[in-house]
Amino acid sequence: MSVDMSRHFTTMELVRYALPSIAMMLFTSIYGIVDGLFVSNCTGKTAFAAVNLILPFVMILSSFGFMVGTGGTALASKARGEGDPEKANRLFSLFVYFTLVVGVVVSIVGALAMEWVARSFGATGELLDMAVLYGRISMISLTMFMLQNVFQAFFSAAGKPNYGLYVTVTAGVVNMALDAVLIGIFDLGVVGAASATVCAEFIGGGVPLIYFARKGNTSFFRLGSMRLDLAALGRCCVNGSSEMMTSIASSVVSMAYNLQLMALVGEDGVAAYGMIMYVVLVFAAVFIGYNIGTSPLMSYQHGAGNCQEKRSIFRKSLLVVAVFGACMLGLAQAAAGPISFAFTGYDADLFAFTEHAFRVYSLSFALIGFSMYGSALFTSLGNGLVSAAISFLRTLVFEIGSVMLLPLVLGADGIWFSVLVAEVASVLVTACFLLYLGPTYGIWGKGGK
Repeated sequence: MSVDMSRHFTTMELVRYALPSIAMMLFTSIYGIVDGLFVSNCTGKTAFAAVNLILPFVMILSSFGFMVGTGGTALASKARGEGDPEKANRLFSLFVYFTLVVGVVVSIVGALAMEWVARSFGATGELLDMAVLYGRISMISLTMFMLQNVFQAFFSAAGKPNYGLYVTVTAGVVNMALDAVLIGIFDLGVVGAASATVCAEFIGGGVPLIYFARKGNTSFFRLGSMRLDLAALGRCCVNGSSEMMTSIASSVVSMAYNLQLMALVGEDGVAAYGMIMYVVLVFAAVFIGYNIGTSPLMSYQHGAGNCQEKRSIFRKSLLVVAVFGACMLGLAQAAAGPISFAFTGYDADLFAFTEHAFRVYSLSFALIGFSMYGSALFTSLGNGLVSAAISFLRTLVFEIGSVMLLPLVLGADGIWFSVLVAEVASVLVTACFLLYLGPTYGIWGKGGK
């Protein structure tokens, strides 16, 4: 049975509704970590650095799927809340077909540009060859990865959040099993890692495509005929631009980190940052999953004009984000040593450097959820411009500014402290937007539309 999105949710019911999306994002992050563990321990730090050097570029290309998924989900859920399921279904189909076309084009362009990009990051010799090889193999499944991102958002809006989890777990198990075989047994290095990911992404994007195309599926959406609606595509792109901005900006920030680390520390710095990013993906996945899971509820109530329920979801979400952040900070500090050893225990100096860097970087975990939720909230309310502004300031302004300036004062430690400074600034900006626009949207106060 599909979940009734019109009813009242208690705090625990809200968390339970989001749990499949949280688990889905967590599992996606975990099987990415398994890639890194196998590459680092079985192939060495040069291969590990190569994967992490080119991965931000791959993620930039895939970010289109995040944009369509989040922006399109908000529009389709709002249409359902307004009582027009046929319109919601046409929009869903339009967004999926649009992603397919764009994905093929971007894959071709990405493969052609891969070597130039790797050289621009400073890669040479063996590091360059490995980075280009991993990146080009990844382009084979880029379209499916984009679709996976779209469907991850739509499964929750379709009232079937558990289905998205099942698909993600299946893809993840396949990825990890192939990592063990291709890297651990056959010693295929970056080729094995990339090939395992390609297979997993075809499952992650292809299985939902088949499910939603079936006439007998019991979700709120079915892939079928659509009408070319350029205005709807424009609204989808604008509304989801913040999530695309977040994905792109995160990758650009990673590039900035890698450039600074190559200059100040060298290859060891890139390897250490790679490990930290794998762990950050897991912690951030909790917030991303919560936002994916609950945003359709907010969009539905926005379409229905139910300000009382919008205020309820908003208040409870702030509490959930605060509790999640406090738990993550404590866990990160307690597990900094074991996590760092798992990736870099084969090199004592690299291990010590990585553990210190991770302890400093993880101070930001208590804050990262607030601005992420604020951005997702405005997307769900149809205000993509404010959502994008929060994401843009958080990453491309505050974090890149910090990572470029703080090392001038603190040396390499300035790189690790930069994210904490950026998160403090972004929380303040998010709070200002919420205070100013909250009554207008009815998420607090007595007003609302």
